[in-house]
Amino acid sequence: MTDISQYLLIGSLESYSGKSATLLGIGAQLQERGLDIAYGKPLSTGNGNLMGKGMDEDGAFIAQILGLPTDRLYPTLISMDRQTIEGQLTEAVPGDPQVGFQQHYPTTPGQLVLLEGPGTLDEGRLFGLSLGQMADRLSAGIVLVIPCDVQQIIDRALSAKERLGDRLLGIIVNDITRELIEPFAQHYVPYLEAQGIPILGQLPRSNLLRSISVQELVERLEATVVCRDDRLDLMVESLRIGAMNVNSALKYFRKGENMAVVTGGDRTDIQLAALETSTQCLILTGHLSPSELIISRAEELEIPILTVDLDTLTTVEIIDNAFGTVPIHEPVKAKCISELVAAHVDLDRLLGCLS
Repeated sequence: MTDISQYLLIGSLESYSGKSATLLGIGAQLQERGLDIAYGKPLSTGNGNLMGKGMDEDGAFIAQILGLPTDRLYPTLISMDRQTIEGQLTEAVPGDPQVGFQQHYPTTPGQLVLLEGPGTLDEGRLFGLSLGQMADRLSAGIVLVIPCDVQQIIDRALSAKERLGDRLLGIIVNDITRELIEPFAQHYVPYLEAQGIPILGQLPRSNLLRSISVQELVERLEATVVCRDDRLDLMVESLRIGAMNVNSALKYFRKGENMAVVTGGDRTDIQLAALETSTQCLILTGHLSPSELIISRAEELEIPILTVDLDTLTTVEIIDNAFGTVPIHEPVKAKCISELVAAHVDLDRLLGCLS
């Protein structure tokens, strides 16, 4: 494909839909095809002025993984926080982001600019930076990333089509569970295609992409690391609670993979059973320190032990809420999403829509 000078907006209808990850995967695959890729995030709800481009942490990670030089990075125009919102509300003449687009988003022949859109169709409207407004200002095509909720996806896709019109090039359906892959392809895809909504990709659920690092758990739980603080990069894909007898616990733990096991600090038997299965970290509640036996075994197996000054219920709630909502800041996840996009997104069709 030659003489590309276009903007592609990757948007979503709700937060934590997989928008950033999908953009990263698309960017990596297009680079492998030899396309000249640039990246920008006009509206940010995160913090930071990283890399001198006004990028938040997510944007900086995407730029790093794609290996983009500074002349391939487009700055954030608005970082949407309370101060910025109140400043816009009290302006006698609100600022016009069109000026920012003209200054910082010039078109470059042969370049495809991947832009990360807001989390919803309405986010950023106050600043003229909603998804539809951006697309109109830049003459950009839109691809929506929508999680596979079979009860709502049809209505949401039809509503988005009605609002975005011809700007909507298609949707990528994300997080399809194993049991829904076949029925979704057989029944939902043909219907949406018939409504003029191309299905550009169908991404199956990945436990790795929904996983959370032990380091992230330490921060969210405000935990103390008892041992193996050099292994906080381990990824946790599932959660188990150790509150039964040791024989039942062993059977229970053996069914899980890459687990975080939460149990009482005084349950040495459960702790030992957890260490002998697919456990990525042991989380002890009540802020009780484990025995030397447990610490020694964990050191040997390279499994971090955390202690928290929380009860079991609160600890489990915090961890449960973390799964699937943690930004993709690990290279192993970046590699995973690139492989998923290569296998399950029709890039040829996407490029055809752009042309």
